[in-house]
Amino acid sequence: MTATPPVRILLCDDHVVVRAGLLALLGSEPDIEVVGEAGSGEEAVALAAKLTPDVVLMDLQLGEGIDGVEATRRIAATGVHVLVLTTYDTDADITRAIEAGATGYLLKAERPEELFAAIRSAAQGRTTLSPPVASRVMARMRKPLPTLTDRELDILAQLSQGLGNRDIARALFISEATVKTHLGRIYDKLGVDTRAGAVAVAKEQRLLP
Repeated sequence: MTATPPVRILLCDDHVVVRAGLLALLGSEPDIEVVGEAGSGEEAVALAAKLTPDVVLMDLQLGEGIDGVEATRRIAATGVHVLVLTTYDTDADITRAIEAGATGYLLKAERPEELFAAIRSAAQGRTTLSPPVASRVMARMRKPLPTLTDRELDILAQLSQGLGNRDIARALFISEATVKTHLGRIYDKLGVDTRAGAVAVAKEQRLLP
């Protein structure tokens, strides 16, 4: 009887100590094999293309260069499964990662057994979410769509084009101070605290054309 090959893992985390801990932890499982380590998003994308692992364990915050979400987007586009493993569980982070193509979203506080199970599920293309993450996703799905004013929608549309406050102000013939005020209200209504988060939630809620 032919033995089932182990799940091949690529680790991506910018902290060497974290990678070492994961390497030791995953080494205890005979059906999981770590085939590479990356300390940046760019390195993860390159190694994923070279090693073609079954699953990439991806942190979201990676210091300089592209972040974990963009790395996830590039890797997932090649057909490799990405399991996010992070300490961040805000609505914006979860939304961006899932929209980028992440197969699962796990928090680093989970028990090792949960991590092992999530890796095996991700290798088969099945979605796994940490309970707190699943709760946030369900809560957002049940929450009514935020109501934005026409001006806020205008600013959000400009934001999605990558424009800064000054360019938005010029495009809409308003002051930068007014743009900042509207952005604050948009963030509050969407439950985010970054421009990227606002755009991600707006796309998820179909608030953009």
